[in-house]
Amino acid sequence: MEYIYGTWHWAVSGFLIGLTMLILTYFGKSFGMSSNLRTMCTMAGAGKFSDFFKFDWREQKWSLAVVLGAFVGGFIAFYFLSNGSGVNINPNTVSQLQTLGIDAPNGKLMPDAIFSIEMLQSPKGFAILLIGGLLIGFGTRYAGGCTSGHAISGLSNFQLPSLVAVIGFFIGGLAMAHFILPLIFKTA
Repeated sequence: MEYIYGTWHWAVSGFLIGLTMLILTYFGKSFGMSSNLRTMCTMAGAGKFSDFFKFDWREQKWSLAVVLGAFVGGFIAFYFLSNGSGVNINPNTVSQLQTLGIDAPNGKLMPDAIFSIEMLQSPKGFAILLIGGLLIGFGTRYAGGCTSGHAISGLSNFQLPSLVAVIGFFIGGLAMAHFILPLIFKTA
């Protein structure tokens, strides 16, 4: 039972994701998380205010099980299937983050220098989260889906737009990590 606690090998996770995609493809469904926000907004009545939310959400209700599964699965994994070691980050990454004034997460998922209440209450931190959220929201709609939808579902169905989107995601992530993040968190 010890092998289930801690980080799983990529081949096991990859096999399970591939199996899930085969099942979804068989039933004519596609996977993605961002479309669920549209479904939830439509369920809440957003169609009264915008035509974008006017569609039959009942056809998409099966995908809300994915969101529920992510919450329940994350809860079970954290509280019942964790060995308590937290997240292990490469020491080179930790030292690079420290040069930017970003503390090591020390077993947490996110560093406090970026994701803390104090950071959110500062003008700089609030601006970072606001601008980042707007860019992600706009980018997700403009690309026609999120990273999980394009990288997992789109690529497994050999969709060229998904390949272009995933290449863009990687280029954007590299640009953020190597150029923009150092500008934002450069210590004096």
